Amino acid sequence: MDTTRNLVLAAWMTEHGYSSNTLADAVNQAVGDLTGKPGGLDGSSVRDWKAGRVRWPKSATRAALENLTGLPATALGFVPRGRAASAPAPPQEDPVKRRSFLTATAATAALPLPATAPPHRVGATDIARLRGKFASVVAGDHQHGGIRGIEVRALELAAEAVDLQGRGSAGQRVRSQLYGVAAAFTSSAMWAAIDGRRFDAARRHHDRAASLAAMSGDQAIQFRIWSHAGTLYRHLGRPSDALAANDVARSLPISRRDPLFASLGHARHAAIYGMTGNRSAVVRALRDAQDAADRAAPDAHRPVWMTAVRDRAELAELALSAHLGLGDFERAEAHAHRSLALLRPHMQRDRILTTARLAQAQLGQGELEPAVATAMSVPPSAARHPRVADILAAFGSGLREHAPGSSHTRTWTQYRREALA
Repeated sequence: MDTTRNLVLAAWMTEHGYSSNTLADAVNQAVGDLTGKPGGLDGSSVRDWKAGRVRWPKSATRAALENLTGLPATALGFVPRGRAASAPAPPQEDPVKRRSFLTATAATAALPLPATAPPHRVGATDIARLRGKFASVVAGDHQHGGIRGIEVRALELAAEAVDLQGRGSAGQRVRSQLYGVAAAFTSSAMWAAIDGRRFDAARRHHDRAASLAAMSGDQAIQFRIWSHAGTLYRHLGRPSDALAANDVARSLPISRRDPLFASLGHARHAAIYGMTGNRSAVVRALRDAQDAADRAAPDAHRPVWMTAVRDRAELAELALSAHLGLGDFERAEAHAHRSLALLRPHMQRDRILTTARLAQAQLGQGELEPAVATAMSVPPSAARHPRVADILAAFGSGLREHAPGSSHTRTWTQYRREALA
């Protein structure tokens, strides 16, 4: 057996902070999400992958690993069964066959050239195919959050959509849709970078996404891009810029046509006001968000990324952020429970983030035992997500500050030491 080491997988694990044991745990969980039954991998299984002893994992494991990383198995250094390691040497050429070939070539050269094939006509089928891939990117984001693999994949698909402009003919409507799809993919790359706290990359993606969206005329994707920009500036601690960016989204005509977009704009404003301590503005923005959501048609056609907004899970999550910012921990806890109840099962990234914030809300009320239990319910593999890691680090600091000698603090400290080992 060829046991060439899988250096690509090893490099990916190092970049994303996975040991053999934690990657095995994460893949087992992803297998469970796919099949309903957790996988049976352990650290030795992953070491076999890295050593090249297993070059092509079983199908369920492979699919789970691809969902976890956002990359195809071949991009992680795995080699499909039966693929040759190298191409065979070319056979020696027979001189007689060579003379026959040259004679035939000369005769063929005198024949008229065939007509050039007409260019590919880009149409609705191509748009539908790309939108299906966009739905997969959004699903991956809901499950895994801001891993670099999702960012890279989204940018690749954005380039594919733009390339179609030059490789085929299309009418103006289709060209606008291609720009819209490219903007959508780039906005997902932007969001993955924000979620992974790669803020310089997020700013670059925003510039490109905004340009593509402007050429498309698609107001829904323009709303998403500028709404994400507001979130980016909020994470950077720049509330004035965050409000200005979010106002660009809120001023688009789609916010007047569809109250659900208006509702999301108000809720994002509330989260920004929360970080400034403006309680009256938070209350007003959340009231406006609720009123707009109540007026929204429940069965209207909307982009796939609006699912959590339609379910009101994202509105509750933004209210949670706003009240945490205000230090209103009792209301924050109520919104956390509401968001967790409304989130769909596949939205694991939001569920984990909300759970970590719930622990903060409980700690803020002095409820040490439930707070520690909630924080410990976050799976160790998910706790490596950059935003989750920041929340849990702040949780630990708050716990040590308020109850340095508590048994709950000792329990949390020991748990974190073992989980990160």
